[in-house]
Amino acid sequence: SSTTLSLPPETPGAPMHWRSRAEDMSRLIDRFDEIEAGVPGLAGRLDRDRIAVVGHSMGAHTAGLLLGASLTDPDDGTEVELADPRIKAGVVLAGPGRGGDAITPPMAEALPFLTTTDFSRMATPTLVVRGEKDESAHLTVMGPDWHADPYALAPGPKTLLTLFAAEHGLGGISGYDVAETTDENPARVAALAHLASAYLRSVLYADDAAWRTAVEAHATGPDAFGRVESK
Repeated sequence: SSTTLSLPPETPGAPMHWRSRAEDMSRLIDRFDEIEAGVPGLAGRLDRDRIAVVGHSMGAHTAGLLLGASLTDPDDGTEVELADPRIKAGVVLAGPGRGGDAITPPMAEALPFLTTTDFSRMATPTLVVRGEKDESAHLTVMGPDWHADPYALAPGPKTLLTLFAAEHGLGGISGYDVAETTDENPARVAALAHLASAYLRSVLYADDAAWRTAVEAHATGPDAFGRVESK
């Protein structure tokens, strides 16, 4: 859906190409050997047993599908499962929540794939991040709580990070000065980067204490950027 591609609206999968986004990620994993051989300095640095996926907004929808969320294809009514068992952990940043009556009527008509999201089998360890003030009113009638659904409606192990005062850009993770960043806060972005990477390290390396250290630094005490809960 990137405007840089200028794909015509009749392109299969348009406008959001939700299926091919997830399939493309699995294709990249399929071709790790080629990628490793083709990038100077990369040889020997890819750990095929410790693969993680991270995505924001629509990218978080892609990450959710790879981590085990499913949906019903609005075109043919089939259940779609694109989970990739090679992915061992994930971070879902400001991702879409449940469908049904949580979706605004205009968006349900424009993006019907969002209306059937099911998190009940998203069992891969995941850090779900939501902004305390991420209303996303064009998408949902549920307010910021909607972005916690990948935590609340999925089985454990899951961790929820709620970032105080953050809106959909979570401080500007896609670029501080881009139009969609309504809550520019470089310090919040830096804290989130530390927390997300630390979470992945502690999931992928069982004895790594990075997550505990990051939570103490950024989600504890009066100057905390957010709060953490787990199940």
